[in-house]
Amino acid sequence: MRFFEDIEIGHRREIGAYIFTAESIKAFAAKFDPQRFHLDEEEGKNSLFGGLAASGWHVGSACMSLLVADGQRLAREAASRGEEAAVWGPSPGFRDLRWIRPVLAGDAVAYVNEVIDKRASGSRPGWGILTARTTGTNQRGEDVYAITASAFVPMRTKSG
Repeated sequence: MRFFEDIEIGHRREIGAYIFTAESIKAFAAKFDPQRFHLDEEEGKNSLFGGLAASGWHVGSACMSLLVADGQRLAREAASRGEEAAVWGPSPGFRDLRWIRPVLAGDAVAYVNEVIDKRASGSRPGWGILTARTTGTNQRGEDVYAITASAFVPMRTKSG
C-alpha cells in the first residue's frame, strides 16, 4: 500500500470482479439477510427484482473483500521491490452508499476505486484521510453499486 504523500486525487484502479452465483447469494442471505427474494429463485422472480437478487450487503462485502485483496497484492509487490509498504489504518466511515440496480444470480460485478479527496488529519498527527469513490458495474456495463468511503493513511513524513 502507498503512503499518503504518494497518492494523487484522481488516481483510479480496478480492484477486481466477483461473480454472484445463486449458491453464494443464498449462502450470504441465509447468514446475514434472510429475505425471501435473496433465498428463493421463485420468490426473487416474483419480486420487484425479477430474479434471485444478491443482498446489497453481499455486494458491498464482495467489494470490501476485493479492496483488501488488492491492498495485500500491492503490499507484496512493494515488498518484492524492496520498498516499504504503508500499513493503512481503519475507516472513519462512509457516505452515499447506493445499490443502484439489482445484482442477480449470474451477474459479474467489476469494482473500480477512485481517489476523490485527501487531507491531513487534524486529530491524528502523521496520518492523512483519503476519500475514495468505489463503483461496481455489471457485465452489461450498468452501474449497480457505489459508495464513498474514507480511510486513515499513514504519512511517510511524520510531521503533523
